[in-house]
Amino acid sequence: MLYVIGLGLSDERDITVKGLEAVRSSERVYLESYTSILMVDKQRLEDFYGKEVTIAYRETVESCSDEILKDADKINVSFLVVGDPYGATTHTDLVIRARELGVPVKTIHNASIMNAIGATGLQLYAFGQTISMVFFTDSWRPDSFYDRVKENSTIGLHTLCLLDIKVREQSLENMIRNRLIYEPPRYMTVNEAVEQLLEIEEKRQENAYTKDTLAVGVSRIGSDDQVIRAGTLEQLLTVDFGKPLHSLVIVGHRLHLLEAEVLRENAVDLEGLNRILLRDYNIDK
Repeated sequence: MLYVIGLGLSDERDITVKGLEAVRSSERVYLESYTSILMVDKQRLEDFYGKEVTIAYRETVESCSDEILKDADKINVSFLVVGDPYGATTHTDLVIRARELGVPVKTIHNASIMNAIGATGLQLYAFGQTISMVFFTDSWRPDSFYDRVKENSTIGLHTLCLLDIKVREQSLENMIRNRLIYEPPRYMTVNEAVEQLLEIEEKRQENAYTKDTLAVGVSRIGSDDQVIRAGTLEQLLTVDFGKPLHSLVIVGHRLHLLEAEVLRENAVDLEGLNRILLRDYNIDK
C-alpha cells in the first residue's frame, strides 16, 4: 500500500491519528521537501514517529518515482506531504504512477494553507482563484498571475497568493556545467510579494489592485507564533512577519461585517483600516 499522508502546517504533532498509524505500519517513509516545509526538522519527525524518514527531493519524486514505489504492492510505504497531499500536482502524478503499477493507494488528508487561511477572518467561500508568485530575476518577471487577480477582483472575491520557495535549486552556471551545487534555501516574504505585485500593477495599469488595496499578510499559520496583519499593500511593505512560511491575501471588493471585525483585530493601523472599510466597503465602525 502507498499511503499519501498530509502532515498539516506546523510540527510533528499535526499529523492525524490515522496518518500516524499508517506511518508506523510502513517499512519505508518519505518526506516530500520542495513544495512546502514544516517548522521542525526531520529528526523531530523521526523521534515522534519512531521511524526513519527519507527526504524526497523534487528530482526523486518527479523522475525516480519507481524508487519510492518499489515493492509497494507487497509492503506499506508512506509518502508524507506538508499540508494536504493534493496541494501540488506532483503528488497526483505519483498516485497515477502507483495505480499504473497496480499499487493500492490510500490518501490521508490534513489541514493546508488553502483552508487554514480562514484564520484571517476572511470567509473561505469568498475566495476566488489562488495564485502562485515566483521570485523575479533580472531577465524573468512573469505577470500571468495578474489576470487571475483581476478576474477575482471583478467579481469581488479575495485572492490567496502562495509565495515562492526555492529549495535545492541550482544556479544557471552550475546547471550548465552539470555541477550538483545548490543555492541556499530562499522563502519569499510578504514584503517581497507586495513589491512584485505593485511593480506589475505599475506595468499593467489595469487597476486589479493599488497600493491602497486592503490585504492580509500571514506567516507560520497553524503554529503557536503565527502572525496575521491586515492593512493596505503599501502598509504591509514594512511589516516584519518573521520566519517563513509567508502567504498573502488580496482582499476582494465585497466584505462581510464579520470579516471586517476580524480584520480590525489584526490591523496594522486600526484608524486607517476603519477609514478604508468606510470608504471602500461602506462598513462603519
